[in-house]
Amino acid sequence: MSKLVNYSIPKPTLKAHQRAAPQPTLAFADAIALIVGIVIGAGIFETPALVAANVDSIQVLLLVWFLGGGMSLVGALCYAELATAYPHSGGNYYYLRRAFGIRVAFLFAWARMTVIQTGSIALLAFVFGDYASQLLRLGQYSPSLYAALAVVILTALNIIGIQQGKHTQNWLTVAKVLGLVLVIIFGLAFAAPAVPEVSAEPASQGNLGMAMIFVLLSYGGWNEAAYISAELRNLERNMVRSLLWSLGIITVIYLAINVAYIHGLGLTQMAASEAVAADLMRRAVGEPGAWFISFAIAVSTLGAINATIFTGSRTNYALGRDFSLFSFLGSWHHRASTPTHALLVQGAIALALVLLGTMTRQGFETMVDYTTPVFWFFFLLTGVSLFVLRVREPRVPRPFRVPFYPLTPILFCLICGYLLYSSVVYTDFGALVGVAVVAAGVPLLLCARRQKLEGSSDEKISQP
Repeated sequence: MSKLVNYSIPKPTLKAHQRAAPQPTLAFADAIALIVGIVIGAGIFETPALVAANVDSIQVLLLVWFLGGGMSLVGALCYAELATAYPHSGGNYYYLRRAFGIRVAFLFAWARMTVIQTGSIALLAFVFGDYASQLLRLGQYSPSLYAALAVVILTALNIIGIQQGKHTQNWLTVAKVLGLVLVIIFGLAFAAPAVPEVSAEPASQGNLGMAMIFVLLSYGGWNEAAYISAELRNLERNMVRSLLWSLGIITVIYLAINVAYIHGLGLTQMAASEAVAADLMRRAVGEPGAWFISFAIAVSTLGAINATIFTGSRTNYALGRDFSLFSFLGSWHHRASTPTHALLVQGAIALALVLLGTMTRQGFETMVDYTTPVFWFFFLLTGVSLFVLRVREPRVPRPFRVPFYPLTPILFCLICGYLLYSSVVYTDFGALVGVAVVAAGVPLLLCARRQKLEGSSDEKISQP
């Protein structure tokens, strides 16, 4: 059985801040705040209308939101095994490296740095900009200015130190959940019940596949827990607990807010709405309600941006530890306990994508097309890596084993394959740009392999 070579940097050449490594500084509550903060972004304020337009009854609407939580749980169980067996700040990067080798891992890290994570940051930043502009407009390019400010300020907070980053995330997540709870309460208690729909015709012809795509987009992001596995206290217990608790909280909130939408608007009006949350609040308490929801969405998106910045920089750090071409990314600031250079580069790329979205004048849509196919391709590979590592490294301790193996990971891979297919079929030109950017990483990989690997994202990577 082949072994991965350990390329270690000679100790005399290392500076103090380069020898520093991630420490277990995140508590159970911090992990929940991060996961909930990433998953509950702007999507839940937009996708319910799109889901309602693709189902033919209220019962089916609530069923697909419940199934979305169940499907996410399937993936979370697979990730819980990988994260507890291989705790590492590189997350998916580390699993792919052990399963498929350094080339595939490099391309994933490159894709995450240039497409997946930075594209998600820019996407969320544009949503924040759109809703912040409803509160206070900053001129013609107001959404882009707000988007750029969000990237700069939140990146700076994370550079200052992990304590500032995690506390910011915790408070933003609390504000976000409270905002959603208030929408649910106002929608159920103060919005006049929608007139029962007596028409024999359903709200739509029904397209369950499309409905599930939008639902799973709203649940996306729980996998980011893998990137904090090296920084989570009591990993063996808290990783599984944080995933289960987070997805439970998210599923309950998503079901409750859809019940509120149905109560106040009805399925037909919900499906026809362009801003379903604002329409519900306007019906409940008038224009002040619409203003409030714009503020809530802005806060919600800030939380998602901050969490995405936090976790994205960890893969860039792992890339810098493995390839001398990117060695500047592998610097961990001991005092702040953050990968400073990785955060700076990530922020710069995200700002470039904000500029690209501004030039196309369709920032949000461009970023969706740009990121989706690449994301689901590597997500599928990560699911396959669970099978590979079970066979190749059977003696590695696995504190948590995915139940009903191999059926559970097979189901996870099928879900990923379906969404990869759908993302290719339904996305536009931006998808080609994203794929092209990933392909541009191939010559960089060849250049990097011409140099001796100076670092390693772990002290020793070997197979039993």
